[in-house]
Amino acid sequence: MSRVAKKPITLPKGVELNIQDESISVKGSKGTLSVAKPAGITVIIEDGQAQVATDDAGLVPLAGTLRAITANMVKGVSEGFERKLELVGVGYRASMQGKDLNLALGFSHPVLFTAPEGITITTPTQTEILVAGADKQRVGEVAAKIRGFRPPEPYKGKGVKYAGENIIRKEAKKA
Repeated sequence: MSRVAKKPITLPKGVELNIQDESISVKGSKGTLSVAKPAGITVIIEDGQAQVATDDAGLVPLAGTLRAITANMVKGVSEGFERKLELVGVGYRASMQGKDLNLALGFSHPVLFTAPEGITITTPTQTEILVAGADKQRVGEVAAKIRGFRPPEPYKGKGVKYAGENIIRKEAKKA
């Protein structure tokens, strides 16, 4: 059995885990998430913990993946996930216009980005963007999409980068 799948998932108070034949759904204070459950993998809830198991040796890696996804869903509906982005560059700014994110990234036009359903985008300062939500995958996707508008370049490091991301710099051309 997978080492990841053997580890139990603790269910905090206020989090409900429902197991159907083909899906697993998790309901909490931050929303409801669900994932498809492959045939041959069983999920058992006992004493406030969920355990993933399988008898088929070919499904062991899938059991570990399902356990990790379910654990992320439990954490997402109870605490939520967030990704912090930083804008580096002269004149690079971010602001919110209602539900839209307005980015000034050195282009001749502003870049407008509409937050998808279930994702909250805030701008604490003009050079910081906070992407938050219950679904870890969607939070990461939205953060990557915003970063993709102007990824950091290797010479000066200008662009949109993740907080704490280390940009490997290149040496400038020598005369």
